[in-house]
Amino acid sequence: MTVMRRRSDVDLCGSVAVSPEGVSRLPLGMRAGRVVVAAGATSYRVDLRDHLVFPGLINAHDHLHINGVPPLRHAAPFPSSYAWIEAFQAHFADPAVAAALAVPKAVRLRHGALKNLLAGTTFVAHHDPADAVFDAPDFPVGVLRGFGWSYALAGPGYGPPVSESFAACATDRPWVIHLAEGTDDVAGAELARLDALGCLAPHTVLIHGVGLGTDDVDRVIAAGAAVVWCPSSNRALLGRTLDPRRLHEAGRLALGTDSRVSGSRDLLEELRVAASRDGLTASSLLSLVTTDAARILRTPGRGELVDGAHADMVIVEDRGGPAARSLLNASRAELRAVVRGGLPRIADPDFAGWFAAAGVETVAVTLDGRPKLLDRTLADPAVLALEPGLARVEARSRQRAC
Repeated sequence: MTVMRRRSDVDLCGSVAVSPEGVSRLPLGMRAGRVVVAAGATSYRVDLRDHLVFPGLINAHDHLHINGVPPLRHAAPFPSSYAWIEAFQAHFADPAVAAALAVPKAVRLRHGALKNLLAGTTFVAHHDPADAVFDAPDFPVGVLRGFGWSYALAGPGYGPPVSESFAACATDRPWVIHLAEGTDDVAGAELARLDALGCLAPHTVLIHGVGLGTDDVDRVIAAGAAVVWCPSSNRALLGRTLDPRRLHEAGRLALGTDSRVSGSRDLLEELRVAASRDGLTASSLLSLVTTDAARILRTPGRGELVDGAHADMVIVEDRGGPAARSLLNASRAELRAVVRGGLPRIADPDFAGWFAAAGVETVAVTLDGRPKLLDRTLADPAVLALEPGLARVEARSRQRAC
C-alpha cells in the first residue's frame, strides 16, 4: 500500500481574504499548516479568482457525542432547561434514542465533529469531558482543550462541581457553564447566585443566558465575562432567546449551535437564524464565529487569516455584494472547500488536483445531493452512516455515470 505524503505548502492565487473588518487582497498562502501572508512560488498554486476565503469558523458550544440523538417532541415551551432535562428522562426509553446512544462514543464524537466540518467549522468548544479521540491526527476538527467547566448551577448532577471547577481553572483559560437557560424565576436568579459564589470573572463564559435581565447583562459586561448565544436551541426549548445586541457591542458574545438534540443542524444554519435579529450586520455575525469567539475562548491564532494563524479556511464563490453575505447565504453543499491544518478536507471535485498535490487521498461523496471529494481519513462508514445528506459514492455507481 502506498502512503501519500501530506504537504500543505500552497499559494492561494487571486484570493480575497474576508474578516469582520473587511476584505484583503494581500497574497495568501499556507506553509506547514499555518497562514502566510506573502508572495512566493511554491510547489502548488490554487487558482481562487472569483472566490472569497474566510477563516475556519468557530462553534463556541456543542455536545459532539449526542448529535445523532432524536429530539424530544413537546407541545409547548419549557420554562427552563431543568424542566426539559426532567422531561427527557422518559425519552431515553424511546428505541430510536436507545439505538443512537448504543453507537460507540468515539464514533458519535467523530460524527459530531464531521457535522461541524461539513459546514465550514474547524474548531469547536465541546461542553463535556475531553476524550482521547480528540488527539487523533484524523479527528475532523480542533477541539477546545485545557478549559474549566461545570454543567449548570442546579443539576443534573453531571460534570465537575461549580465552585471547585472554577477554583481549579487557570484565569488565562475559559471557564464555561450553562446559565440562565430559561424564562422562569429560577433562571432569572442564576447570575446573582453565580456571582455570590465568586464565579463571575473575566474568564467566565455563560452558555445561553436567556434569563438574563438588563441589569444582569450590565453585570456580565462589567465583569468582563461573556455569553455564548444559541438562538435555535433557545427557541426550540424555551420559545425565545436573548437580545444579543448589547453583549455583541461590548465584544462579549459568541455563537454556538448546541447539539442537534435541541439545536440547529450546523453553524451555517445558526448564522441564518441569528441573522433574523435586527441590529446585527453580516460582518457582526461573522465576528461571532471568528474573531470574537477566538478571543472569548482564548484561542489565539484561530478565527483570522494573519501570518502564523492556523491554516483553517472556508472557500466560497464570490456572489457579489457584502463579502460576508457570500458565506452567510451559503448552504454547506455550496461551500467550495473546507481547509483544516493547511489541507483540503472536503471540496468540490474540480479541486482534485489540490488534494493530490497535498497528498490527501479522497473518496467521492454526495453532500445534500451535490458531489464532493472527502479526505479518506474522515470517511469512516460508521460515521458517514450517522449523517443525513452525506453518502459515499460507490465505484460501480461512478463507472455507470462515465
